[in-house]
Amino acid sequence: MHLSKILCPLDFSVASGPLLAYATALAGATGAELCLLHVQELQPALSEAEVSDGAVELARYQLLAEQAGAARVTTRLRSGEASCEIVREAQEAATDLIVIGSHGQTGLTRFLMGNTAEHVVRTAPCATLLVKPQADAKYRQSA
Repeated sequence: MHLSKILCPLDFSVASGPLLAYATALAGATGAELCLLHVQELQPALSEAEVSDGAVELARYQLLAEQAGAARVTTRLRSGEASCEIVREAQEAATDLIVIGSHGQTGLTRFLMGNTAEHVVRTAPCATLLVKPQADAKYRQSA
């Protein structure tokens, strides 16, 4: 399987760093373009400062990915419902693989808040790699 484009949605939580490491390693090993995506959830009044903060954070993650060995790194900032926008970006950009994190929500939290990763895995037009927080810790300890 040849990978030419990898999409990595980031929410800027503590799980984003290890997720970026997985995506960067795959992009570096395959020569694929790495597209970092952040979706700003719709809010009644999204200020310009909040949009700017998202762009600044994406630029920071882009630099980290480039320093870690990804040759081609692009960024995208979208607004809307995260799961829908991730799938839409994957479709529009002809993505080969989505590397997405799971925060491990269970029970009532998952029921009330939904599960972005689950929706993406079910509806994505391409392969998905779900990175669990527990896997991140094991991976970092063995590396």
